[in-house]
Amino acid sequence: MTRNPAAQLSETIVPSSTDLDVARTVLNTEAAGLHALAASLAGEFSRAVDALQAATGRIVVSGMGKSGHVARKIAATMASTGTPALFVHPGEASHGDLGMIVAGDAVLALSNSGETTELADLVAHTRRHALKLVAITASAASALATAADVALILPHAAEACPMGLAPTTSTTMQMGLGDALAVALLRRRGFTAADFRQFHPGGRLGARLRRVRDMMHHGAAVPLARADLPMSQALVLITEKRFGCLGVIDADGALIGILTDGDLRRAMGPDLLARSVGDIMTRAPRTIGPEALAEEALHAMNARDRPVTALFVVDTASRPVGILHVHDLLRAGLA
Repeated sequence: MTRNPAAQLSETIVPSSTDLDVARTVLNTEAAGLHALAASLAGEFSRAVDALQAATGRIVVSGMGKSGHVARKIAATMASTGTPALFVHPGEASHGDLGMIVAGDAVLALSNSGETTELADLVAHTRRHALKLVAITASAASALATAADVALILPHAAEACPMGLAPTTSTTMQMGLGDALAVALLRRRGFTAADFRQFHPGGRLGARLRRVRDMMHHGAAVPLARADLPMSQALVLITEKRFGCLGVIDADGALIGILTDGDLRRAMGPDLLARSVGDIMTRAPRTIGPEALAEEALHAMNARDRPVTALFVVDTASRPVGILHVHDLLRAGLA
């Protein structure tokens, strides 16, 4: 009796192993490819970074099929880390989008085989206009590698697909190499967390990179008093300002202490209202500067030795210019 060919193929490609076994095999195979890639990098990588950094325009990233999906991600990563970049589909490039690639641009082309037909017009465009071309391919003898100014050659590595056909390890290596290029360019450009904030204003990440000055309360909202203020009045002021604390300033307006709910509990007694703020305040309170990142403020509030719920924001002369409460961080989606 002749067996169903589809059933025979299914038995060939689906081993008698658990899903976890399959997953670990895939991940270990791809990890081995990344290790081989890391070991293979040499001077050509630095030359590729040189070529991309020298571009006065943008980095145009292109690829077809699965390489195209990877190329889109590489372009997005570069653009978000200080290297202007965009993805151009090689098929669309042949139908007018070559006009998007202009003098000063550099091209990063991905093709595992290096013989992707759809890339031909784009490659020819770079040669015609003397644009730098960096290739990522697994074949040093391919048309793409030989045409490129710099060719980054992926080492031979088995695909994680049991048939050895579906791009898995090869696209993982492409992605890793793209990330390596993006981070190398980031470091050369001196790109900082503050710069990153400009390109990521939304979401939790954006909140973590906001400046304290953009989130703090200022002006009349800041609860401040002199050290000689009677506690009977201080309690009214703390209740009115609704931060659960009071900043204590000296004659020059510098912050010298803080009065908190905890200080009040510790000083509780029959003579509390007759005492002054300076008698029970905590000296040398924790503060932060207006240019600090919200992430730094959160870290300061969560210090293990003494967590706090509010920070006074001070200038270089220790004068309070605002106050930041943990609720401000919560509203921003940070804490």
